[in-house]
Amino acid sequence: MEGLPDAAAFATRLKNTLIQYHSIEDDKWRVAKKVKDVTIWRKPSEEFNGYLFKAQGVIDDIVNSVIDHIRPGPYRLDWDSLMTSMDILEHFEENCCVMRYTTAGQLWNIISPREFVDFSYTVGYEDGLLSCGLSVDWSEQRPEFIRGFNHPCGWFCVPRKDNPQQSLLTGYIQTDLRGMIPQSAVDTAMASTLISFYADLRKALQKA
Repeated sequence: MEGLPDAAAFATRLKNTLIQYHSIEDDKWRVAKKVKDVTIWRKPSEEFNGYLFKAQGVIDDIVNSVIDHIRPGPYRLDWDSLMTSMDILEHFEENCCVMRYTTAGQLWNIISPREFVDFSYTVGYEDGLLSCGLSVDWSEQRPEFIRGFNHPCGWFCVPRKDNPQQSLLTGYIQTDLRGMIPQSAVDTAMASTLISFYADLRKALQKA
């Protein structure tokens, strides 16, 4: 595969990076947006000149069902209002692939549609699961999209100790949208997009 000679080593490095993010102390984060059942924090990214966002909320469903709706597969495109297409370009094992997806324009199209090519990996974490991703170089590019880049990102999903039928979902996202966009517009869009992500996911799981 282009630029990814050892998928297993790449996956392990990615997982370890996400676990590092998950252990960042609370006082390093600043609240970016808060609604009744989701909180979004942010801190300067160490990967690029933007922010690492953290999102957290309780989902009223079991871990496997939540992660099945998040990771690449048939469910994601049905419910994620930002995603407009998704293709699996290369499959390694059941839990490991390269995916290409496109996103809709945002903020009244100040942010035009984007395309991403991501390595995706899902693995056990504590009593739950971690689904993580990182953009990779892929030479084939569609001219109608700007190619964005996801620095290490992922979703930790673990059962709540007092109610295993509910899951605590914590995400880490740091997306370089590229193109000529004011950073303030990107930051506004990211916080709102993450709030919508939880709302869309909850609706999809209620229907499932």
